[in-house]
Amino acid sequence: MNNGSIGIFDSGFGGLTVLSEVAKLFTKENIIYFGDVARSPYGPKSKETIIKYALEISKFLFNQGVKIIVIACNTASSCALEVLQEEYSIPIIGVIQPGAEEAVRITKNYKIGVIGTEGTINNNVYNRIIKSLNKEMQVVSQPCPLFVSLVEEGWVDTEVTHLIAKEYLSSLKENQVDTLILGCTHYPLLKDVIQKVMGKDVFLIDSATTVANKVKSILEEQNILSSKESSGNIRFYVSDEPSRFVRIGERFLDKEIRVITQIDISGMLEKGR
Repeated sequence: MNNGSIGIFDSGFGGLTVLSEVAKLFTKENIIYFGDVARSPYGPKSKETIIKYALEISKFLFNQGVKIIVIACNTASSCALEVLQEEYSIPIIGVIQPGAEEAVRITKNYKIGVIGTEGTINNNVYNRIIKSLNKEMQVVSQPCPLFVSLVEEGWVDTEVTHLIAKEYLSSLKENQVDTLILGCTHYPLLKDVIQKVMGKDVFLIDSATTVANKVKSILEEQNILSSKESSGNIRFYVSDEPSRFVRIGERFLDKEIRVITQIDISGMLEKGR
């Protein structure tokens, strides 16, 4: 188990922000990332379909010898986390619970903002988890669907991005939230713009950072940190032609993607591989 890999998956690119933070913490760990770009986005799909995809990807990662799986996707975390935890004995975590716990711990005025895709916000999952942690919390939610496209286009610091952010975040400012959860793994790349709009007194909860810290605590508690002395490697798998993933992914990671493989995950599992 100690020398097993850390498995991370997402519907596409957003989970790369989680990968980036995990890689910073674990220089000696091998990491496997799966981006399901052929079937992205997950948001509009049914819960049953998302669970099916998550089970397929988790089985693939498990067969690669991972010792922990991170669901680096808010939609998949909300739909499939409990199913996967029942299916496997290894630790499996999502991106929602760690961010919610951090927000409840940080807030001073009990007013927490949540921004995410329309699917995540409409699911109301952050509100349910935050209220389960402390029923006195007030949660103000706002979908920000254009943020994903802006990030993938590389428009992270343009006038258009600032104007869109001001429009999306106005209700959160009016409600005087003092803590804001970035409830989509694309959003950390817009952190500077969001912070500028919200003001320096609002604390931003970056799900990528909180999840990486959660992985660290689990590996330490279960004594399954890598025992090797050499540096770890990162392998990428995608479910569609990889050129676009490489182009956008290198922008997310600010580094070259060297080892990437396209696979037909459903076909592979049907063949028992």
